[in-house]
Amino acid sequence: MELFRDLPHEALVHAHACARIERLPKHARIFEQGARAERAYAVAKGSVRIIQTGSDGGQAIIRFIGSGEMFGTVPLFTDHLLPADAITAEASVVLSWSEADIVVLIGIYPQVSLNVIRVIGTRLIELQDRVRELATQRADQRLARALLRLIRNDGGDEVAFPLRRKDLAEFSGTTLHTASRMLSAWARAGLLTSIGRRILIHDRTALDSLAEGRPLL
Repeated sequence: MELFRDLPHEALVHAHACARIERLPKHARIFEQGARAERAYAVAKGSVRIIQTGSDGGQAIIRFIGSGEMFGTVPLFTDHLLPADAITAEASVVLSWSEADIVVLIGIYPQVSLNVIRVIGTRLIELQDRVRELATQRADQRLARALLRLIRNDGGDEVAFPLRRKDLAEFSGTTLHTASRMLSAWARAGLLTSIGRRILIHDRTALDSLAEGRPLL
């Protein structure tokens, strides 16, 4: 987990001992947009959608959190205001730590503070990338980048999150119709296969080309 990377074994034992462990069903709300941030979270098993609601009531998925990933950490160490809802995408096991727990861990293991800085920096870079993509890239590029981002999180060639096409459309900043049309075309071209709510990538090189705005050969 990002917050406890490069820590000795005894630190991991300590972190696990003070963690709150929750076994949650699908669609369970972990925290709510606008609430005060009081804990940092990590997915031990399953996956979580981070969903933001705009002033007009429209919703958008801004991040998918998979096994081993942290979430809710940035607001805990910045303005303490949660910017989105966190909802389980499937039955999940979620760990969490209070701010006091993490402060104690930082006092004993200074590496934790470096990891906090790394997490905040990584999230800022991701946000900048997403804003740039929305402003400068076509829908097909954004969709390809979204798929690549999701399989990189998992480390393989499968998008391991239970994705609806609506989810992927929101995540890539396009319409459901456009996302469905492009996914169907890419499936016919042999780039990917949709199996239920999972997506298997067959031609990562072609997907990289699409993400960079290069036409398929």
